[in-house]
Formats: sequence, C-alpha cells, structure tokens
Amino acid sequence: MAQGALKKIKPSTGGTKRGGLSAARTRPGVRQIAPKKAGLVKTAKLTKKLTSGLVTKTERSLASKAGHLELLAGGKKDRLEKERKAAAAAGKK
Repeated sequence: MAQGALKKIKPSTGGTKRGGLSAARTRPGVRQIAPKKAGLVKTAKLTKKLTSGLVTKTERSLASKAGHLELLAGGKKDRLEKERKAAAAAGKK
C-alpha cells in the first residue's frame, strides 16, 4: 500500500531575501516613544531619577568591593585619599 512518492526537499542556500546585506549592516536599537500625557511624563521623570540613583549606588558598591576600579567614584583610591587628608588634618592640629 504505497502512499505515493516522497517529496524532494531543495537544499537551503543559507541566503537572505536581501542578498545577505542585512547581516552586514547594524540593526537599529529599541526605540521608546516619549509619553505625551502629563501624568505619564511625571511618572517617567520620577522613574528615571530613581533608577539613576540605584545605578549610582550599585556602581559605588562595586567600586568599593573591587579596589582596582579607578574609573568609578567611591573606590579604594578615593577612600585612601580621604584617609590621607584626614590624617594630614589631624597632624596639623
């Protein structure tokens, strides 16, 4: 009871519809439309302010744990500089 001949599948060439150019160019990132309503604008401002504070705290804690990160403020370099200034001020008194 033959069901019929098997269908032949063409081998894939791996190309894209645009001739492979889409992989070569950079793709645009995710765009966010700014809110227009007053309540949403206020909420977006507050969210941006609060998240920036969290990012700053996170960077500061990372810098304090890893002393070799001199690009971030609050690291070992800043702490040692504060201690030197405090010692110099105490020595002058």
